[in-house]
Amino acid sequence: MFDLTSIANSNFLVAFLTLVAVAGTLFTVVMPIFERDTLKSRMKSVALERDKLRAKERARLATEKTDARASLRSTQPKEQVKNLVDRLNLKTMLADASTQDKLRMAGYRGTGPLYTFLFARIAIPGVLFLLALVYAFVVLPSDTPAITKISACLFVGGIGVFAPNLYIQNAISKRQLSIRRAWPDALDLMLICVESGMSIEEAFRRVAEEIGTQSIPLAEELTLTNAELSYLGERRQAYENLAKRTGVDGVKNVMMALIQAERYGTPVGHAIRVMSDDNREQRMQEAEKKAASLPPKLTVPMIVFFLPVLFFVIMGPAVMQAMDSFK
Repeated sequence: MFDLTSIANSNFLVAFLTLVAVAGTLFTVVMPIFERDTLKSRMKSVALERDKLRAKERARLATEKTDARASLRSTQPKEQVKNLVDRLNLKTMLADASTQDKLRMAGYRGTGPLYTFLFARIAIPGVLFLLALVYAFVVLPSDTPAITKISACLFVGGIGVFAPNLYIQNAISKRQLSIRRAWPDALDLMLICVESGMSIEEAFRRVAEEIGTQSIPLAEELTLTNAELSYLGERRQAYENLAKRTGVDGVKNVMMALIQAERYGTPVGHAIRVMSDDNREQRMQEAEKKAASLPPKLTVPMIVFFLPVLFFVIMGPAVMQAMDSFK
């Protein structure tokens, strides 16, 4: 039987504290022996899961990569379209050097897309004009003046003149946005490859394989640049072609840095490191710029949509009370 006097005894306290200390020591020493090394198993499971995700992602992008590789080759135009464009001499009338550059920036290479683009510039206005004529003289009321119908048809046909250019410009914007978002990550991967001892050609190839899950257009351009570095007489031309095909300022700056590094013999890894930091700072500045421009953009929607509702909610009860009092 324990009582308060035995608990307060100094010998009991010393024995109790000794027991606690010994138990703690045994627990500290013995438990690690029986514990399993969960870190290795967790790392292994994470690696397996990552491999599964990458396999799924590559399977999903298999068709897209096949199309991307096919798009690297020069596609030939259809015979009917080519004959019509050549017969009407549309390449001289509607196309110049900037037209071919815009098509490359949009991801369309070779002579096939050029002939298709020129054919669309004359076919779409005619088709829209005919559809507008059918709608104007069949669907619209007959009392509408003919000059009004014809003017509306000409306006619709005029919209078709600018439709191909708008489509190409939209494709260029989407492609550049994809490249601009993935370019800093591609530079980091390229820096790791170069500093590990790889050549710049091998670095382009490895980065193209890894960055394909994030940006297929950038993977296409890096793959094409890797091929150009292998067969072009001057490496400078391959770098300039990449900058011209993308039209992104960040890519242009990096290509100029690589050209200067190879010309003057400076370390390529140092140039890529500096440009990688610069591109990440630019991306952060763009994000801050968008965040700073958000309040002015929200001003008009708040005035048009939020303030009237808030005004009715606040003033509604007062108006109802005033109406009851006047009654």
